[in-house]
Amino acid sequence: MNKMKKKIYQPILVLLILVLAVGIAKVMISLKKPPEKKPQVILAPLLHAMPVFAETMQMTVEGSGTVRPRMEVQVVPQVSGMVMQCHPQFINGGFFKANEPLVVVERADYELAVESASAAVAQAEVQVEQEKAEGDVAKKEWEKMRPGEQPDSILVFREPQIRNAQAQLNAAKARLAKAKLDLERTTIRMPFDGRVVITNVDLGQFITAGSPIATVYRTDVVEIIVPLEDSELAWFDVPLNGEGSNVDAAALVDVYSPFAGKEHHWQGRLVRTEGQVDSRSRMVHVVIEVKDPFETGTNGTPLIPGMFPHIEIQGKQVRDIFRVPRYAIRNGDTVWLAREAAAESTDESDEFEESEETTAEDPNAAPTIQYQLHIQPVDIIRMDKQSAYIADGLQEGDIVITSPLETVAAGMDIQVYTDNTPESQEE
Repeated sequence: MNKMKKKIYQPILVLLILVLAVGIAKVMISLKKPPEKKPQVILAPLLHAMPVFAETMQMTVEGSGTVRPRMEVQVVPQVSGMVMQCHPQFINGGFFKANEPLVVVERADYELAVESASAAVAQAEVQVEQEKAEGDVAKKEWEKMRPGEQPDSILVFREPQIRNAQAQLNAAKARLAKAKLDLERTTIRMPFDGRVVITNVDLGQFITAGSPIATVYRTDVVEIIVPLEDSELAWFDVPLNGEGSNVDAAALVDVYSPFAGKEHHWQGRLVRTEGQVDSRSRMVHVVIEVKDPFETGTNGTPLIPGMFPHIEIQGKQVRDIFRVPRYAIRNGDTVWLAREAAAESTDESDEFEESEETTAEDPNAAPTIQYQLHIQPVDIIRMDKQSAYIADGLQEGDIVITSPLETVAAGMDIQVYTDNTPESQEE
């Protein structure tokens, strides 16, 4: 009997529990508050930008080049002999003044040659005088024997003998001059202030005429050879047709190079281009001249041949040019501009005002979209390593976007900040 009652009451109990659970769930659902509605947040990319303004600027062409001597020569003796004296600075890296004796060759043989040539000149002079005297005697005898008549042969008055003696005298004088010149050449000098690159001679060494004994270069001026693209030649004055005599009218050049752990500065002028275009790189080599390179540098620092300085050529002035960072140029000839978004209708403007009020009331509201992206073609007249120079396509105060962006569409909503805004200061 009890088992029958259990079988009857169990389903009823389960049903009552289910009904009770459903009732409780309905009560809880009815008491729950609806979710708070929030305005939709439009996420626009935040981009860095900069306003641009027209400028009058002096173009500067930059490059690098190798310093080389204006003149480098080999010291070659013109006479042979033993080295008896050497200049104290006739060593690798030594300096010397113009016409200072660098090397003196033993002079004894050449002094004897001068004495011998002098004696030969004296002997030839005597021979000339003797022939002239004999000619005068022959003329007097002829006039006594045949007055008023002319001889049939020039031998009568010894004219050939006189000319021969005179020629012998001239030859003797030439040998004397050559002997004196050889004696003078025993002292080796250079006609300019210079510096020794390398020398291979010392006291007691026998040197031979025609064999180089040293290499030296002038120190009053050096040259810097700088390769440039031919398009860069348009921005400064350079003599292209050999008209480089007026060096003072050539473009000024600032030369910078590190030396002894510091950056030093020299100033030079661009004086010419080299005689040909580089066949491999198609670059034009311009020549910059720096005077007194061992004295005019910062604190007298020398500009030594072989250094590789950075140069800045002061070019022409250009008016009404916009300058932007090179990385702000897109696809070679366009820039991205940030322009204020225009309201499409009155209703939208009202909604815009309401959103501003919401933003003011709710500090967590999304910022208002103020700009749209515009793709602007521009006329670029020049680009260097840092900047692009634009002649047409921009207006005063245009805001140029400099940040990269993967996906771009004209008219897309954007937010911008400049170097004066808090966002950039935080970065």
